[in-house]
Amino acid sequence: MTIDQEEHLAEVGDNEREPAMTEGGERREERRGGILPLPDLVAALPPGARVIGIDVGTKTLGLALSDATLRIASALVTLRRSRLADDLRRLADLAVKYGVGGFVVGLPLNLDGTAGPRAQAARAFARNLAKATGLAVAYWDERLSTVAAERVLLEADMSRKRRAEVVDKVAATLILQNALDSMRKLDLG
Repeated sequence: MTIDQEEHLAEVGDNEREPAMTEGGERREERRGGILPLPDLVAALPPGARVIGIDVGTKTLGLALSDATLRIASALVTLRRSRLADDLRRLADLAVKYGVGGFVVGLPLNLDGTAGPRAQAARAFARNLAKATGLAVAYWDERLSTVAAERVLLEADMSRKRRAEVVDKVAATLILQNALDSMRKLDLG
């Protein structure tokens, strides 16, 4: 991730959260839910909690799941979209089933870094998800993640039909793995 991307992602969350430090420099009580920048998501996760990465599409939700050490992302499932309430309930059920403490939602920014209608839809979905589950949600710049997923699947010589079935959860895996790599750097730095 470039410095520009890190700054942008910090700005994305800044409008939707309180600062992590008080003016006196003391750490405030960490929030467990809501839209948070990635560093605050890391701080909000209970020990051993996993994270679900989401590639939000109009017809599907590609999902990936981290391991409990937050090092490895694995493709989980592709959910066919239905009513928003049903989608949120399925995600909440998966969060309970897998011991999830937060979500990383791919933010499909335009190549120039601006937010178009797809990014606005992803933000709205993330706000609803945070409200419905009470868990923390962070955004991850997912520009070209689906393109990268398609490339990986083409190199694996997958048929077009099979690629269509798995591309969303592979994109979610790329989104989540990049976020996990960034989380690890935050821990080390």
